[in-house]
Amino acid sequence: MSGDALGQDPAELRSRIDTTKAHPARVYDVFLGGKDNYPVDRNAAAAALAANPRGYLDVRHNRDFLRRAVTTLTAEDGIRQFLDIGTGLPTQENVHQIAQRITPDARVVYVDNDPVVLAHARALLTSGPEGRTDYIDADLEQPGQILEQAAKTLDLDQPVALVLVAILHFVEDAEAYPIVRGLVDALPSGSRLVLSHLTEDLNAENVRAVQRTYTERGFTFVLRSKAEVERYFTENGLVLDEPGVVPAHHWRPDGNAPVPEAADPALLATLDDIEKVRYRDINDVTDADINVYVATGVKP
Repeated sequence: MSGDALGQDPAELRSRIDTTKAHPARVYDVFLGGKDNYPVDRNAAAAALAANPRGYLDVRHNRDFLRRAVTTLTAEDGIRQFLDIGTGLPTQENVHQIAQRITPDARVVYVDNDPVVLAHARALLTSGPEGRTDYIDADLEQPGQILEQAAKTLDLDQPVALVLVAILHFVEDAEAYPIVRGLVDALPSGSRLVLSHLTEDLNAENVRAVQRTYTERGFTFVLRSKAEVERYFTENGLVLDEPGVVPAHHWRPDGNAPVPEAADPALLATLDDIEKVRYRDINDVTDADINVYVATGVKP
């Protein structure tokens, strides 16, 4: 394990978990129907859902964009290495599962700073025998440390897809753009940037209401315009792939968004709104539902 992450003392790991403050990775887990979260995270997710009742579509379509992007880069562009920063808690269809289904020798390094993610990191290390996965316990604001540790698993002389999905809106401008520049600069020609970001361009009233619920809980939460999202690519010399920076559901839709499991009506009647999210079909999405820009780009 890079950084000996899984060798940490369980008591020390538990001491790092703050169950009094919501964490983005765990709130995201709530929306994906996960169980690795705390009441404070569920309260944050419930407040966001009350502010924007269709807001779960942002989270779920963000995740489906990741599926399509990894599939495309692996199957069509020959990418065999992924550096996924801000991984979040293990869920269905993690990056290595998608990539290794197409290219069994794909290598994936996951990075997150939430000790709850670290505690469940073994689920991210289920690589096939020909590939490899690793996990780094580090913060996005430590790009040098991330690159140093990632180099133990990835060949940084060969193309790498840098995955920054739903993480940069938690970072202020003064740090966000230099961090991305430092990471991209360290990668060779042919590397890719896979990025998603919340915006107020599309449905401002809905997403600002959500923003308020998070900032009240102490989150940094920066909504960026299309031009500001494009800047992550243009100022780093990256060439945007088609169709450019677009709402998540418009990036190369393939009709394969997951269909939810069926739920007994009697069961649904006993669930609260946040518990019902896992049973919602995301295929009924409209432009009025989505507040996430997504894009991929290549380093010439």
